[in-house]
Amino acid sequence: MRGTAVIERVRPRFATLLAGSAVGVYLLVVAGATASIADAASACSAWPVCSRPPSLAEPTLLVAWGHRVAAVLVGLIVLATAAVGLTRASVSRRVKGALAFAFVLFPVQIALGAQVATTGAADPFPAAHLLTGMGIFVGLTLALAWQLEPRDADEPATEPDPEPAPTATPQPESTEQPPLPDSSFARAKHVAGAYFRLMKPRLMWLLCLVASAGMALAAGTAGMDLTVQTIVLTLGGGVLAIGASGTFNHVLERDRDKKMDRTSDRPVATHQLPVRNAVAFGLALAAASVAVFLQVNPLAAALGLSAILYYSVIYTLVLKPNTVQNTVIGGGAGALPALIGSAAVTGTVGLPGLVLAGVIFVWTPAHFYNLALAYKDDYARGGFPMMPVVRGEATTRKHILLWLAATLLAAAALAALTNLGWVYAVTTIGLGSVFLWAVVRLHRERDESAAFRAFHASNAYLGALLLAIVVDTLVV
Repeated sequence: MRGTAVIERVRPRFATLLAGSAVGVYLLVVAGATASIADAASACSAWPVCSRPPSLAEPTLLVAWGHRVAAVLVGLIVLATAAVGLTRASVSRRVKGALAFAFVLFPVQIALGAQVATTGAADPFPAAHLLTGMGIFVGLTLALAWQLEPRDADEPATEPDPEPAPTATPQPESTEQPPLPDSSFARAKHVAGAYFRLMKPRLMWLLCLVASAGMALAAGTAGMDLTVQTIVLTLGGGVLAIGASGTFNHVLERDRDKKMDRTSDRPVATHQLPVRNAVAFGLALAAASVAVFLQVNPLAAALGLSAILYYSVIYTLVLKPNTVQNTVIGGGAGALPALIGSAAVTGTVGLPGLVLAGVIFVWTPAHFYNLALAYKDDYARGGFPMMPVVRGEATTRKHILLWLAATLLAAAALAALTNLGWVYAVTTIGLGSVFLWAVVRLHRERDESAAFRAFHASNAYLGALLLAIVVDTLVV
C-alpha cells in the first residue's frame, strides 16, 4: 500500500514536468515558425552563441540571443524530464516509449538548429528544424496523455443503444402553444425573443471571428485592401447563415431536446413556436444569407449554403444521432467560415484559409468534448452517442488532450506559412498554455467544474487567437 501511495504522489509531479516540457518545446516551435526568427538567423550566423553580444539597438540580434537562451533552458527541462521518466519503474512502457522518441529527436533538433544558424536559414533546413520540433512536442504530449490516464477502467465494452427503452409509460405530450403574455408589447417581445433564440446567437460571435480572421489572412497574404463593404456583407451573410443553421437544428432535434435538461426549454421543443413557422423562418434566413453572400461573390455564396447544409443535414441529421465521431466530422461546419472569409476577399480559397480552417477543425473536439463530459448524462438521455457516453470519460479526457496538441501544432503551422508575427506567437503560446493547464486539471479533478473550466479555456484560446490574427495582419 505504501508503494502505491508513493506512485500516486509521483504521477502528478511527473505529469507537471511533462506539461512544462511540452509548453517549452511549443514555445520554441512557434518562435521558430515566425518570420522574425528567419531574420534573426541572418543577424547571428555563429553557433552555439552569437559572435556579438545582445543589443537593444539590434532587435533581430536580440531575438536571436533570446531564442538561443530559451533553447538551452527548454533543452535542459526536456532532458530532465526524459531522465526522470526513463529511469522510474512506476512509469509505463508506452510513456517511456513516447519519451524515448522525443529524446532521440532532440540531438537531431540541435544539429538542424546549428545548420540553420550557420547557413543563414537556407532551405530545406528550417522546415526540417520545425518538423523535428513538432515531433518532439508530439512525443511529449503522448507521454503526458498516457501518464495522466494510465488505465481506461470506466469505458463500456459496447456502444449503448442511442434510444434506450423508457422505464415508465410516457405521458402524451401537449402540442398546444403555451399562453402568451396579455399585453401586445410583452407578447411581441416574447415571440421575438423565441425567434432570436432559434438562431443560436451564442455561436455567432466566435464564427464571425473565424470569418474575420479568414478575411484578414487573405487580405494580408494577397496584399489587398479589406473594404468595409466586404466586411459588412460577409459578416451579415454569416450571421444569417448561422441563424438558419441554428433554426433547422432546433426543428430537427425538437423531440430529443425535450429529454435533455439543457435543451428542454427551447422554443420549438416547448411549442412556443409552431414547427411550420420555425421551418419558414429558417428557409427565409437561408435565402437571405445566400442573397447577401451573392453581393460578395458566387464562391462565398456557395460556401455559405454549404455551411448551412453541413450543420443542418450532415451534422444534425446524420452524424450527431448515429456516430461517436459526430463531433470530429462535424467540425467541418465550424471550419467553413474561414473559407468563406478567404473567398470573400480574393474569390478563391488560398492556403492560409485552408490552414486556418484546419485549426478550427481540430480545435472543435478539444473544445466540445469538455461540454460532452459536463453533460454526459444529459446526452445519454437524449440518445446521442457522444464520446463520454460511448467510450467512457477516461478516453474522452485523453482525446481532449490529443486534439489540443493537434490544435497547437496547426496554429504553429499557420505561423510558418504566413507572415503572422509576435502578437500571434505570444497569444498561441500564452493562451495555449492556459488551455493545457485547464485540461491537465480536468484529468486530475475529473468533475463537472473542471470540464467547464477547460471548455471556457478553449473558447478563450480560440477567440484570442483569431483576434491576434486580425491584429497581426491588419494593424501591426
